[in-house]
Amino acid sequence: MRTSIALLPALVVGIVVAAEPAFAQTGWSGSTPVFESDARKTAEQAEAERATRPASYGPVVYPKYMDGGERPDIKPAEPPIVYFDQDEEVGSILIDTQGRKLYYVLPGKRAYQYPISVGRDGFTWSGTEHISRITVWPSWTPPAEMHKRQLGLPITVTGGLKNPQGARALYLGNTIYRIHGTNNDRTVGRANSSGCFRMTNEHVVHLASIAKVGAKVRVLQTYAGGVSETAPVSSLFSFWRGEPAKPAARSKAARPVVKRVTPAVAKNAPPPATASPSPTQAKAASSAEASKGGQ
Repeated sequence: MRTSIALLPALVVGIVVAAEPAFAQTGWSGSTPVFESDARKTAEQAEAERATRPASYGPVVYPKYMDGGERPDIKPAEPPIVYFDQDEEVGSILIDTQGRKLYYVLPGKRAYQYPISVGRDGFTWSGTEHISRITVWPSWTPPAEMHKRQLGLPITVTGGLKNPQGARALYLGNTIYRIHGTNNDRTVGRANSSGCFRMTNEHVVHLASIAKVGAKVRVLQTYAGGVSETAPVSSLFSFWRGEPAKPAARSKAARPVVKRVTPAVAKNAPPPATASPSPTQAKAASSAEASKGGQ
């Protein structure tokens, strides 16, 4: 009986210890522990407050025709390369809306992977388009439906650092949508656009330098293929296979050389004999010589 009573505190301690993982501790605030669930709840409350804050203010009124400001020279930044498990059209663009990634397809089942912003709830779309044009420091003219949703927008904004389109824009067919840069990098990676796809200025400059007008753009809710940040194992052993043997070149049969044989001519051969003139011809020749001398 005493043994059972002695084990009871140990069992209680074990139960308490086993229950601790349910409250994952992320740190301390002074002498008070901070749990992951509490930190997540605080972050969600702050995000909800930020979302409702603009509604408490009046609309911001911009100039009707707004100057976009400076247009600095943006250097391109190359994104990481990833690997597909299936073939895709080289030179095309794939957009994974749910994953918030844009892929520019390279040869050998590889692709550049860019982080992007996508349409917020109610503004996502899927389909296939083609790049119709590429513009440097594009101007921005908000469509009529955007003016209805947000009062006070300008009629148009010239290209520049104050323009929300950023340093480059790749237009998608005849739609109002485009792949473009942004002058606020904090918006990249979120679902907060009106259907366009935002990239950092450094990334959109890089994409615009390699993408071609007419390239196919597939906008997908989710990319069905596999994507890996490391090369497939099979490619690591490709050097064992070596290069395929090249077919032996056919040798051309040599044409026989035909020498032309010319008849030999004797160097000291006497000139050919000429026939002697007849007495009548000799008499005519003498008369001719006599007439020449008379002139």
